[in-house]
Amino acid sequence: MKFSILVEVQLLEGISDPAGATIERALPVLGYRGISDVSVGKTIRFTLEATDLSHAKELSEQICSSFLTNPVIEESTITIEEVS
Repeated sequence: MKFSILVEVQLLEGISDPAGATIERALPVLGYRGISDVSVGKTIRFTLEATDLSHAKELSEQICSSFLTNPVIEESTITIEEVS
């Protein structure tokens, strides 16, 4: 079976986000008001072959923790959909 995997990676709460802070400071200068708590993350998409949904989830979590994220400063959210 094939699964479409979407991994959204964000910094853990309390970790400095200089890119988000830069964007947040720039927005009022550009005329955008009332925006706060800007954070920058990354999105990773891939297709995975696995025996079932449970196996796809297990493999995706392994890939995230061993390669795609730094668990010391980042957290990830994984969305899995079966591909027809």
